Amino acid sequence: MDAVNILTTKGLTKAYGGIKANTDIDFALPRGKTMALIGPNGAGKSTFVGMLCGRIPATRGDVFFEGANINALPAHQRISLGIAYTFQITSVFAGLSLHENVALAARRRLGADVAAVNAKVADVLARVGLAERTDQIAGDLSYGHQRLLEIAMGLAQDPRLFILDEPTQGLADSEVEEFIALINTLAGETTILLIEHNMDVVMKTATHITVLDAGEVLAAGTPEEIRANAAVQAAYLGTSDA
Repeated sequence: MDAVNILTTKGLTKAYGGIKANTDIDFALPRGKTMALIGPNGAGKSTFVGMLCGRIPATRGDVFFEGANINALPAHQRISLGIAYTFQITSVFAGLSLHENVALAARRRLGADVAAVNAKVADVLARVGLAERTDQIAGDLSYGHQRLLEIAMGLAQDPRLFILDEPTQGLADSEVEEFIALINTLAGETTILLIEHNMDVVMKTATHITVLDAGEVLAAGTPEEIRANAAVQAAYLGTSDA
């Protein structure tokens, strides 16, 4: 596989009872870049990402990570390879503190090294702007802050590929700007796939964009190329960001 791409798919297809959610998707994610996956509601974005993460089995086609075919690997084994994924619906442990939530994630890579885990927790909570809330119970956070905590949990694993599904949903305008700054500081440090409806976020963070429509790739290119694409304008960019 092409060494410049950390993840690729070939002919990736998912059908439910004869109805195709995704059809023959050929996709390439450049290593060390931030790519956005966009498209109207019902375009098949969540299904496609589910197949990348191993949560949804493909009907046919292949997923390659670091050049290896990972089709047969379940989600937890893909995590161990360095793929971190934040859910569209938060998946934090509501009864635990922020520190404990992030520590659980950090131990996946750092094991029982308490000093290293604590240092990692402090670092990532600071990066997402939650350092002063480290002892707060996660379930007491606002929805937006729970989203940021989930991002911290992903970062604690030092992922090779970080997939963020609608990460700015529920964030206040000021928090969205902080999120944009955070993603841009991660540029080159890890590879990011951003599934996002907020086009301002997409255009300010992504170096590459893939557009899905009706379960197929409609277009792929730089933000400038996507903005100028007439088919994309008709299918998506001319509509509301909602």
